[in-house]
Amino acid sequence: MPDPVMALKQIISEIRKKMEELAFIEVETPVLQGAAGGAEARPFITYHNSLGRNLYLRIATELHLKRMLVGGFEKVYEIGRIFRNEGISTRHNPEFTSIEVYEAYTDYESMINLAEELVIRCALAVNGKLSLDYQGTQISLERPWRRESMHDLVKEATGIDFRDLQHDLQAAKKAAIDALSASLEKQDIQDIEDCPSVGHILNKVFENTVEKTLLQPTFVTDYPLEVSPLAKPHRRHAKLTERFELFICGRELANAFSELTDPIDQRTRFEAQIKQHNEARMASNSDGKEGQDDGTYEVTLDEDFLTALEYGMPPAAGMGLGIDRLVMLLTDSPSIRDVIAFPVLKSQ
Repeated sequence: MPDPVMALKQIISEIRKKMEELAFIEVETPVLQGAAGGAEARPFITYHNSLGRNLYLRIATELHLKRMLVGGFEKVYEIGRIFRNEGISTRHNPEFTSIEVYEAYTDYESMINLAEELVIRCALAVNGKLSLDYQGTQISLERPWRRESMHDLVKEATGIDFRDLQHDLQAAKKAAIDALSASLEKQDIQDIEDCPSVGHILNKVFENTVEKTLLQPTFVTDYPLEVSPLAKPHRRHAKLTERFELFICGRELANAFSELTDPIDQRTRFEAQIKQHNEARMASNSDGKEGQDDGTYEVTLDEDFLTALEYGMPPAAGMGLGIDRLVMLLTDSPSIRDVIAFPVLKSQ
């Protein structure tokens, strides 16, 4: 198997070559930000003495790259380090490398094609073939890759069609718990009980039952509106968005969507997201859990980004792809610690 450090060098080089061929501009956005946005994750917080204010290490590059679209740059991307103050596992490290790419006047279908092209190009550069053995599982990267909606995958796995339950939250909770009670842990059942919408339940059931089964490359499309605050509403299906996530070996490798450009809709969704987060935060604090990795951190509204949208962002699509996880896949590495030269570890 290729050495992970050398594979990372090759993969980043191939990605840059592909993006240059497509006339994308590589840019750098701030690591220290006034508001942590573009993802739902606990940020690292620091303090700027001269300004007398808190700053956050970025949890995504998305909102600043979208500002570049507002400024007239129609094809932009950034390869850089992302920081999330969350748990450590075989798939998660507090700092990791990703590429985020945004293109004006296109939609999420074009990002599906770009994701395929990038992964295939990197696989050929690192291994010289499109058939992989990852931890004993044979993976084929030959196109076309499977494309299924989240609704259809959940229905296939559980027999529940949440489209029939979209107006009845309690019925959706009961159906999910009844169908999955034998395989769910107590905390999973409580998480379903706490879901504020049918879309959240659908996403939770997907994560618990479907995600780990997606071994071959699969684009999961059409996510619920409630769990996709930055994605454009679906042009044909109400309460869904034009969004996909790419899964290989049961792991998310990429996340993309047609971008929401309506500043009024975006503000409404941000405010709803913050309201839900703060309600969960208050509940956690009342249970004596403050400071744990459970959502007790503060979320703020990024007024600067909303102002940029008010100036006008063109129709666009964007994608984030985890480079470390791609290195794991192409080098048969079981843990993200194996592909990062200096991973965060517990103190000795």
